[in-house]
Amino acid sequence: MIVSKPLYSKHTCLVQQVLPLILKNVPFDAKLAASTTKTQNPFTIESVADVLKSIPRFFFQSPRSIGRQTGFRHRTPLRQRFLKKEAYNIANNVLVLGPAAYRDPQKVTLGINKATEFYHWIERFFHFFHNEVTCKEMGIVFARGNNVKGLWDFLKEMSRRGNGELVTTSTVTCLMKVLGEEGLVNEALATFYRMKQFRCRPDVYAYNVVINALCRVGNFNKARFLLEQMELPGFRCPPDVYTYTILISSYCKYGMQTGCRKAIRRRIWEANHLFRLMLFKGFVPDVVAYNCLIDGCCKTYRIERALELFDDMNKKGCVPNRVTYNSFIRYYSVVNEIDKAIEMMRKMQNLNHGLPTSSSYTPIIHALCEAGRVLEARDFLAELVDGGSVPREYTYKLVCDALNAAEEPSLLDDGLRKRIRDGIENRFRQVMKVKPIMKHKELLKCGEIDI
Repeated sequence: MIVSKPLYSKHTCLVQQVLPLILKNVPFDAKLAASTTKTQNPFTIESVADVLKSIPRFFFQSPRSIGRQTGFRHRTPLRQRFLKKEAYNIANNVLVLGPAAYRDPQKVTLGINKATEFYHWIERFFHFFHNEVTCKEMGIVFARGNNVKGLWDFLKEMSRRGNGELVTTSTVTCLMKVLGEEGLVNEALATFYRMKQFRCRPDVYAYNVVINALCRVGNFNKARFLLEQMELPGFRCPPDVYTYTILISSYCKYGMQTGCRKAIRRRIWEANHLFRLMLFKGFVPDVVAYNCLIDGCCKTYRIERALELFDDMNKKGCVPNRVTYNSFIRYYSVVNEIDKAIEMMRKMQNLNHGLPTSSSYTPIIHALCEAGRVLEARDFLAELVDGGSVPREYTYKLVCDALNAAEEPSLLDDGLRKRIRDGIENRFRQVMKVKPIMKHKELLKCGEIDI
């Protein structure tokens, strides 16, 4: 029997006690330490880590995000951020775009200073011994606060303690990943080159994190340089399947974002070249590598190459999943080969390679409505609802308009209409809890849909 964790624990209680002190800017000194109970030391590794984790959530996020999301799962900036330029624009009241536009610099500075003060306070007055977990969380506070110099100084100080047990390769790799998510790719690369100063040696995971961060901002030259360095004979960190998968996926995604046909052809060629190079070196591609390249080929209308990769998957025993089939379904629906799209979806169902969802049915339904095959579109819509999924609002309205144009609105019975409307309304209410701004926008009112 699996026992679930209680919602209200002593760690949560400690966080609720420490955060008000930080918000009030109460100094962590001997007076506060004397007022803290010493009968039972309340500070443990887990409680200190929870306190440090809560600081970025309450001090570094915008006011409109507090209480809406539990973590930092946001869209990574597609360009390298320049902190000096952002600081200059903020100081001179110049328009600032990007993540820095929604932050309060004073709150960010307060959060970093109080976190550092708390980190050393418990160590001094309560004889608390930090370990790798608390050191990593403190480094994440610096990284989330975009204080790169403070992060490097902190890592240098911690690397001199504990015989290198506080700052490890996994700790620095995690911090590089956070810097990459913040759009500070150059800073993440500089941290990678400074690992020797922190008495750490990079491993293949550290290389993969840096390559992924570089590819996100489109710096493929530097990413390929690191890959070529890993491919040198006798290098201590040879590339793995994930290294090539990162570059293949990035080439396909970045090529489609450029909008230039020549650039798209070049990126897809690079992706195929890396895939063949990976096979030549003896690596066995996984389903993610195949899906990335198949999706890129389908979106650039290279269906022969996509089918070749699909057959190669089956021959090598790599089982395709729903993502693989959805790429073919979208392609065949766009080029108006609807029967082949339906055949692909039925093949996925018969071979038990995945359950079709809204992303599988939607392209087929749209293509059927555009081709005037209204009855089949209605059947697929009913099959989608019977499978437990909820269609998009536009998809539902498209089918209703097509039935009205064919003068057969009765084919969509009232029971099915009610189920779809209830599902759309429930989904809309869930989104409103996450994005309250939608309350002020009449994006959808089920009662106003003309059917």
